[in-house]
Amino acid sequence: LKEVRVWRFGLYYFLVFGGFVALAQWLIPYYVSAYSMSIAMAGLMAAIFSLPSGVIRALGGYLSDKFGARRIMYWVLGSCTACCALLIVPQMDIYSPGAGVMAAAGGTVTAVTDREIVTTGKVTRSYPYKAKIRTEEFGAAVFPKMKAWQEAVVKVGDDVKKKQLLAKGVTHVYFQANVWIFTFLVFVVGIMMGIGKAAVYKHIPDYFPQEVGVVGGIVGVIGGLGGFFCPIVFGYLLKMTGIWTTCWMFFTALSLVSLLWMHYVIQKMMREKVPDLMVQMEKADLKQ
Repeated sequence: LKEVRVWRFGLYYFLVFGGFVALAQWLIPYYVSAYSMSIAMAGLMAAIFSLPSGVIRALGGYLSDKFGARRIMYWVLGSCTACCALLIVPQMDIYSPGAGVMAAAGGTVTAVTDREIVTTGKVTRSYPYKAKIRTEEFGAAVFPKMKAWQEAVVKVGDDVKKKQLLAKGVTHVYFQANVWIFTFLVFVVGIMMGIGKAAVYKHIPDYFPQEVGVVGGIVGVIGGLGGFFCPIVFGYLLKMTGIWTTCWMFFTALSLVSLLWMHYVIQKMMREKVPDLMVQMEKADLKQ
């Protein structure tokens, strides 16, 4: 327990194993609540995540033996960070104030059409504005979409002053969060977690050849605690924010911290053991 490295491996396993166990439970209410699925369909979609993640662990061990656990963990943590970051964006149907139309000079409103407001003062002025766009025009959106328009807030006969608002701006942001794209990204996260489980344990005999059992046990316990605590954390985050995608925010932060910590340790080891090589690499980077 005095070895910081044990806790670092535990953090990795907290993510790849604890996160796997937590999501296997959490995805069913997620699909039911966020996508209005039946429990049976939600269970099937959750199985798309959990089954490959469980059976691909042997492949993770093979890849770790062939390419090295450190390289595999770079891919695992990098992929989890990227996919979870993409999953953060929730379903949206938001109306927000946008760019409006203001009077350039004082006068009286003499005409209001769907596309234009006319005022008469010392000079007759015409103020074009965008007509309202129906929500149905968005259709099936893969990426978030945004449309903006203006709505007249004055009527014929109103006296307006300079800089007075004639048409208020409205911006509509819409994101469908397509369930199949969501499921694909979750599937990738599950695959990476399955590979990562084996890669984490590949580290242990390399660094603790005489304490493989006890270190493996400690790392396993920390990972198991992840499966217990993560759903509790997800529940509190959901209760505080009302947003289902907060679980992906948590995993994005956890994956990024693990990735940066691992990279920092690797850089530190390189500087201590092969300082000349690190200096040459840094000089080469500067030349580029």
